[in-house]
Amino acid sequence: MFHDMTTNANTRMDDSLIALRRILRATELYARDLAHAVGLTPAQLRVLQIVDERESVTPKALANQMGVSQATVSALVDKLVLRGLVERVPSREDRRQTNVTVTQAGHRRLENAPDALQQRYVRKFLEMADWEQAQLVATLERVADMLDAKGLDASPVLTTGEIQGNRKAY
Repeated sequence: MFHDMTTNANTRMDDSLIALRRILRATELYARDLAHAVGLTPAQLRVLQIVDERESVTPKALANQMGVSQATVSALVDKLVLRGLVERVPSREDRRQTNVTVTQAGHRRLENAPDALQQRYVRKFLEMADWEQAQLVATLERVADMLDAKGLDASPVLTTGEIQGNRKAY
């Protein structure tokens, strides 16, 4: 009996590790496809999407929405400005403040972008019953805790690698 319980636990453990690896692999493949299709990282695409949705947004609001530091957002916006996809413009309400707006080239880039992995996830997540959503969130938070990932800089962008710190991740 004990052997069966151990075997079942080992099988479930292996199944959980396989599922985690499949999730990581899906994010790696998406990032590669995205880079090939539109030349952006998932984090850059998400910044571009948020700016496009809100028409004009402050870097602080971007950082808050993405759940990352303002330094991370600043680096992401810098990359997008260099590519001519967004621009920084002085605020009409407060001259001390700068807003980020999307350019026509940014709009075109969004039109050509493949369906974002997190958008597919969001659609499927919203189809779930409330109790399923709550259970999934609790389970994923538990997995993050098990991996000692609670304090990591993270945003609602399904990607691998660092969002901040690694210049190539921007």
